[in-house]
Amino acid sequence: MGDGDSAAGRSSVQSIDRAVALLRCFDARRPTLGISDLARATGLSTTTTHRLLMAMQANRLVRQTPDRRYGLGPLLVQLARSGALPTTLRDAALPVMTELRDEVDETVGLHELLPSGERVVVDQVESHHELRRTYTDIGVPIPLPHGAPGKAILSMLPTAEQDRWLVQPITAITPATITDPEVLRAELAEARRRGYAGSNAERTSGIRAVAAPVFDHTGGAIGAVGISVPAVRIDDARADELGRRLIGYAWAISEQLGATESSVEETARRAGGR
Repeated sequence: MGDGDSAAGRSSVQSIDRAVALLRCFDARRPTLGISDLARATGLSTTTTHRLLMAMQANRLVRQTPDRRYGLGPLLVQLARSGALPTTLRDAALPVMTELRDEVDETVGLHELLPSGERVVVDQVESHHELRRTYTDIGVPIPLPHGAPGKAILSMLPTAEQDRWLVQPITAITPATITDPEVLRAELAEARRRGYAGSNAERTSGIRAVAAPVFDHTGGAIGAVGISVPAVRIDDARADELGRRLIGYAWAISEQLGATESSVEETARRAGGR
């Protein structure tokens, strides 16, 4: 490739980057924007902004409104509704869960927050080990304080929702279940800090688990993805390794559901009461 080709390639990439920056300016609060608004938000000149918008409009990425402002174009809507993008937590999660299971060879579970405030196991990808965790209670509501997935979700809910669980008695279902609300509150803060929650035989004897929250396009926690391991096969170091690895996989699911870093940061701020 010659110098001219390299320069043309760099220019094309820069144009794509700038077009994406313009698309990111639109949201529910700002469904339409003028050229000056877009130029200020992106730091581009109005001339460059206008040139990019013309090309994007020709490709139906943006549309012009009657008052000469711009909004997202019909191509984006068509792509979103084409079925090519996952629309449910399970659709988004299963390929990622399978990849994670293949990497760590432990059972990976998907947990969804219910309107009741409880969680439910909606699916699993099982380990290949003969001794492994197998969920037998798929579809059964579970209180959030019980187990790593519930704690991962609860740690990212608004403080009022956390308090709702912490002011009522927590039933011990194993000798290791955390029933002290202040101990649980500290664990929730730690889960927010490190990005994942852990549990050791707190819901199922002999099982140790780590779980990270999953978010949707609003930035709200809607579930969790977790790794469950027989306790005889995992120590503190392995649990921390799996937890840190899990964060990236959970985020891959969240991004498919439209989550952004800024919206999740705001969720964490509210969950921490700051």
